[in-house]
Amino acid sequence: MKSKEEVDDFLSLAEKNNGKIVKKAQPVAWGGYSGYFQDLDGYYWEVAYSEAWKFDEQNMLIIE
Repeated sequence: MKSKEEVDDFLSLAEKNNGKIVKKAQPVAWGGYSGYFQDLDGYYWEVAYSEAWKFDEQNMLIIE
C-alpha cells in the first residue's frame, strides 16, 4: 500500500466482504503500519505500508 489510509481502506473492504479483522492496523516495530485479516478460506493476510518503500512506474514495490 502507498499510505496508511490505503491500509485502513483495504482492511475495511475486506471486513465488508466477510473477511475477519485479526489485528487492526497500527504502527509496528519495523517502522511501518500494518494490520491482518483472515479471508473466507481461512488464510491470513497482512496489509502494510512504509514511508521507506519505493514503487516503480507500474506501481510495483521495488525490492532492493
